[in-house]
Amino acid sequence: MIHLFTIHFPSKYSAASIFFLCQKFISDINYCKKDTQKTTQTCKAPLSLLFQKQSLPTENLKDQTKLKLPSPRTLLSKRRSRVNIAIPEFFYDQMIPVRCFGSLLLVLIGMFANVLGAFIGVNIGTDVSNMPSASAVVSIIRDHQITHVRLYDADSHMLKALAGSGIEVTVGVTNEEVLGIGQSASVAAAWVNKNVASYVPATNITAIAVGSEVLSSVPHVAPVLVTAMNNLHKALVASDLNFHVKVSSPQSLDIIPKPFPPSTAAFNSSPNSTIYHLLQFLKNTNSYFMLNAYPYYGYTNGNGIFPLDYALFKPLPSVKQIVDPNTLFHYNSMFDAMVDATYYSMDALKFSRIPIVVTETGWPSQGGPNEPDATVENAGAFINNLIRRVSNNSGPPSRPNIPINTYIYELFNEDKRPGPVSEKNWGMISTNGTAVFPLSLSGSSQTTGNSTAVFCVAKDDASEDKLQDGLNWACGQGQANCSFIQSGQPCYLPNSIKNHASYAYNDYYQKMRSVGGTCDFDGTATITTNDPSYRSCIFTGSSNSSAGRGLFPSGAFGPVSPMGESPNLSMSKIQFVISAACLFVILL
Repeated sequence: MIHLFTIHFPSKYSAASIFFLCQKFISDINYCKKDTQKTTQTCKAPLSLLFQKQSLPTENLKDQTKLKLPSPRTLLSKRRSRVNIAIPEFFYDQMIPVRCFGSLLLVLIGMFANVLGAFIGVNIGTDVSNMPSASAVVSIIRDHQITHVRLYDADSHMLKALAGSGIEVTVGVTNEEVLGIGQSASVAAAWVNKNVASYVPATNITAIAVGSEVLSSVPHVAPVLVTAMNNLHKALVASDLNFHVKVSSPQSLDIIPKPFPPSTAAFNSSPNSTIYHLLQFLKNTNSYFMLNAYPYYGYTNGNGIFPLDYALFKPLPSVKQIVDPNTLFHYNSMFDAMVDATYYSMDALKFSRIPIVVTETGWPSQGGPNEPDATVENAGAFINNLIRRVSNNSGPPSRPNIPINTYIYELFNEDKRPGPVSEKNWGMISTNGTAVFPLSLSGSSQTTGNSTAVFCVAKDDASEDKLQDGLNWACGQGQANCSFIQSGQPCYLPNSIKNHASYAYNDYYQKMRSVGGTCDFDGTATITTNDPSYRSCIFTGSSNSSAGRGLFPSGAFGPVSPMGESPNLSMSKIQFVISAACLFVILL
């Protein structure tokens, strides 16, 4: 006999929410198993998601001793409908313990997490005079469609309130706790049992952030940092959580003495240094580098070297473009340059495949007399442009296909923090739930109150030579998608340089305007509100093309797969092998 479980995916739920159904799924499996006389038993699960079980003849499965699973590609194609999992009687009654189903779903989710794009998350600090209750905080988070949060500790009230919410959570080991965890594996095991294992799967904890900027702020703890991370990882392995919960440690850009130009950036380290061993740990555990990147400080401490617009993701005039002299990469924002500086620093130590998640970035909305750039206007511009930047699912120039998953610092103003006025005013939402400054309602380039689409097209009087130069640049260094203007494609005809240039110019502009891309192309381009689309040739940004994301786009399944590619990229063979290996281990 085969037991067929059909998992229905309602369209309004993200892939991340599926994990929270594991616990209910397990209980439903038990419930269904007790009533084997019925041909079909429907088990109701949370969030109106249904698990259906049917008993089928064994001839429907060629090999009765193997678990039949849908392929990752099937999972992707069925993500918004349903997926069947066939479980042979041999496994169902004898070999698969009930607890295995939770692990099984974690592996299935890991198979397709990589292709769902980038996410924007939020840090939650608690040095607030009128801090709302944990349940009120979660309500505010959900009201603003925030899908990922980072806690600076493992507060039990917050973790309980987040249970069943569908929100992915990074919990924090405080700097004060790092030393003890690094000195004792039993302390690490107790920490994981208390702060992670006891809440999963109801609360979707996906990462542990070990300390905060340990290498630059508490250097006396640095010698045991990687040991602490190893101890925590071993504790996760013992709890069968290591595939779902990743361990890393947020570091400041201060550990890179000269971050510009990015191509020459390097950690202040040696092959035997803590940062080297940290990177080795991240590589061995398939984790990611946590980076705290603050263009605000890069600008205010830069002695006027970089313009303010560069820090705020605003377009720069052609005479002020920021270019790496070694790679000739154009950097449209300081944020991208900071991320690339970190990638190049890892490259210098021969670690080239560790992805980066920005765990902190933001801009203060108020400052003291000597902090003139900490304003509501600048904070609003930075956060809105950041959301649009991350939502385009592209990476920095050196890693264009690796999105930059990012956590905004922070949810509330922490008025109890010591230091200058700006230190108390990084929040973007008031404790009553209202926004400190206007927030954009879309991950696209359009903002609240302006629904008119604009397009970048070639000028009628532009010379063909200059248009050809602009077309070559857009399709090359500009990374525009020029496949639609190739022979036989929808936008190839009319076969003219002007037509092809218009399509390429616009594709570049729509993707890059939020991070400083301009519509100029040596004077051969102009902005228009008239949609240039025709017949089956749909220009990027047209109302006929796919819609944009929400305020906080539901991205990848968080830290399980931080290197996730954008939705239009296929999963790599390596990821298939890893997923298959994980499944094999579970079934042993």
